[in-house]
Parts: sequence; structure tokens; C-alpha cells
Amino acid sequence: MTDLVTFGETMLRLSPPGEERLETADQYNVRAAGAESNVAVAAQRLGLDSTWTSKLPDSPVGRRVAGELQRHGVTVDVVWDESETGRQGTYYLEQGERPRGNEVIYDRRNASVTTATTAELPTDAIADAEGFHTTGITPALSETLEATTADLLSVAQDAGTTTCMDLNYRSKLWEPAAARAVLTDLFPAVDVLVVAQRDAEVVLDRSGDAASIASGLGDEFGFEATVVTRGSDGALAHVDGEVVEQPTFAATDAHPVGTGDSFVGGFLSQYLTGESVADALAWGAATAALKRSIPGDIAVVSPGEVRSILRGETEAISR
Repeated sequence: MTDLVTFGETMLRLSPPGEERLETADQYNVRAAGAESNVAVAAQRLGLDSTWTSKLPDSPVGRRVAGELQRHGVTVDVVWDESETGRQGTYYLEQGERPRGNEVIYDRRNASVTTATTAELPTDAIADAEGFHTTGITPALSETLEATTADLLSVAQDAGTTTCMDLNYRSKLWEPAAARAVLTDLFPAVDVLVVAQRDAEVVLDRSGDAASIASGLGDEFGFEATVVTRGSDGALAHVDGEVVEQPTFAATDAHPVGTGDSFVGGFLSQYLTGESVADALAWGAATAALKRSIPGDIAVVSPGEVRSILRGETEAISR
């Protein structure tokens, strides 16, 4: 039986080497990049049996995505789109130090995944899994995916599979009010909500400190666990009426993309095996810290590396 199934879009990320500009680069590094597949890889590398499901074009670039995830041990259970219009989503990332910063350009319109329906996807695997994870990015990509995401969460919940959603708001995809309407309709089928404090404020119209946001959301929607991430201030979870806090660990700022997904993968690697929320938060924070030193979107980490951080070989940042 699969421990974790994740569902969502995975793109190809094209980045110039170093801090080269997109408009002058003559070569690009190519990597798979998707919120839900990033979670699947992190969880797989930390001990879970993970499956990523989606829809990909039956083409060399679609197979490039599948092949990279499979190299990390993740089971790829996808629908292969053989239509002439099927395409692979991409994004371009230009990295730069201050005052430039990073620039992201998406090219994902009409990607094959936007047409994925419930009937095409492995619902039996989701029903048999310990956990099912998706993000707020997926229902924003198309009306079809909005319906499919709702269906898959219901399939999982009805089967007793623990459901997890990372709100993961993307302002380039939709406005806060639209996101709030869609995502709160999904919340009754979500057991574990992960949300950045800034997204809770902007999208869910919450105010107050992170603890009050977590407890308010948990009480209103009945989440089994509500995890609020706070950037450099760490994360906390509201569960069983209690709030558990976790600071961040010292880390470079070299490769921040994918840090949030790595946190979720580390968290689920422990939460779905019955470990305490405190332990799950610690594994999430340690995995996120390691990711910040690794190029690309994926946390290429090991349990031993996470344990070394948890043993205190890297100091926690207390704020």
C-alpha cells in the first residue's frame, strides 16, 4: 500500500547558470518543478512510499518530468496525453542578488494537466493510501482541475485517507477573493491544512498572531491539524486544542525555491507514520533548512542529514 499520494502539476524549470540574465543566457539548467511532486520526493527520500499522479503530454518533455521523479524513487502514476494539443508547462527562473532579486516567468497555459479528470486518475490508490496531498495551486489552473481536486479529496476522505492541503497561494493565478471562495469550499474534506501566515491574512482574511490564526481556522473548519508557517520565525501547529511551536534552523538563503514544499514533505514523513506533531514539525523545519542549500526545487536529502540537524549539529534560530 502506498503511504502518500500527491496530485498536481509538475513543470520543467529552466534557469540560466548562476545569476545570468534570461535575455542573455545561451544555456539553461533544466529540472522538474511542482509543488506536489516536490512534497512526494521529500517524503519518499525520508522513508515514505510516495506516488505522484497527474497528466503529462506523451512526449519527450513529458517523459523528462516523469523520469526525474522516478530517479528519486517516487512512483509516477500519470495519464499520458496523446492529443496534438497536449503540452508540458514550463517556468523560467532568473536568480539575482539584491537589488535584483529573482524573476519568475510561467508558460503553463493549456498544459495537459489542466484537462485531468477524476475518471482518468488512480482513485483506488488514493483510497488505499495513508495520506493524500494537494495544494491550492491545482484548483486555480482550470475549472476542470477545480472539480477534480474536490472529487479526489472526497474520495480520500470517504476512504479514511488523511487529506492534506497546502494553501500555497499564487497571485499570478487568481485574486484573493476567488481563491478564498474555492478553497474554503474544499476545507470540509481537508484533515491537515498548511498555510503561510501571509496567505492566511491575504486570502482567508485572518488577523492576529499565528497561534490565533491556527486555532481560529482549526475551530471553524474542524481540521485535525492546522499548520501555520511564518518564514524565518518558524512554524506552529494547532492540534487537539493545543499549539505546538517549532523554530527554523540556521540555513543559507542560496536556493529558497521549494522550501515550503520540503517542509510539508518532511512534516508528512512523520505525521503519516504516527509520530507526534512536535516531531513532524521538527522534521519539516530541518528538511526545509537543508533544501535552502540545494539547487532546483527538489529536496535531495536523507534521513541521516535531517537527524544530524535535529541532534543540534546546526543551531536553531530562536526569535
